[in-house]
Amino acid sequence: MILNLGFLNRVRADVPTDLPDTCYLFCYFLEPNGVEGLHLCWSRDGLKWDELNGGKGYLKPTVGKDKLMRDPCLLLGPDNVFRLVWTDSWKDRSIGYASSKDLITWSDEKELPVMAYEPTATNAWAPEVHYDAANQQYLIFWSSTIPGKFPETEVSGDDANHRFYVTTTKDFESYTPTTLLYDPGFNCIDATVLPVDNKFYLIFKNETKVPTPQKNFWLATSDNMAGPYSPPIGPIKTTPSAWVEGPTAIKIGDDYIIYYDCYRAHHFGAIKSTDMENWEDITSQLSMPKGIRHGTVIAVPSSVITNLLQASSN
Repeated sequence: MILNLGFLNRVRADVPTDLPDTCYLFCYFLEPNGVEGLHLCWSRDGLKWDELNGGKGYLKPTVGKDKLMRDPCLLLGPDNVFRLVWTDSWKDRSIGYASSKDLITWSDEKELPVMAYEPTATNAWAPEVHYDAANQQYLIFWSSTIPGKFPETEVSGDDANHRFYVTTTKDFESYTPTTLLYDPGFNCIDATVLPVDNKFYLIFKNETKVPTPQKNFWLATSDNMAGPYSPPIGPIKTTPSAWVEGPTAIKIGDDYIIYYDCYRAHHFGAIKSTDMENWEDITSQLSMPKGIRHGTVIAVPSSVITNLLQASSN
């Protein structure tokens, strides 16, 4: 008897078969506080984005003091493994970490005590993970406040005075001691790194609150992903010109695009440039899932999207 096993390779009728070789994946969270876990959407062109899994979460947070999943950052490493880090608490010294080969089945979550060495540190926010090819290591960096560390920018009655800190790892089992990654001379959060030709651009939010709130984006450059980085350059003009956060950046075609969370206006925005100096607002061209908050954009092979669409909830 000959068995017909064709159903094992059957593609759902609603899964497109004409995807380009490279597609784009965006991970994000939803309020309240990402308790639903990791959310994903995808795009062919970086402008029109469709939610995956019927808008349901992929990985519910289980670690950290508050068991949140805010500000998720996703990386597809050279080993073809996805690495995810996220803010796991409002006021604690750890971040969340998990890995996956397909974004559907995940490793056990881990609580990485990245600021445990500083007992007075108040938080560890918006971590990012990037692969430093030159040194064959992964960089994990985030923003933290250490009271009294930078007194020149402390504000009376406000316990937020962030700088960027970093650890490195080659295997996600052992980590180098945490060090200061970058001090731009002001309160700063939400850093990301964008490779441009032979340079690396650190893109981050100026979190200065007084005497004039900034809430805008600045740049710094380096010849090495791990720094040292240049004095800050900015602010970058966005629309709106302030009250933005969570930048994430990618090159699509000839354009460098920075996506960002217009958190007061409750939508995402984007700007593009061909030279990292002159920026064009393309927010009106964006279509993104409702309620999307601070996340990460990456390029992935189309097979990743096909697999996710095939497994998606109706």
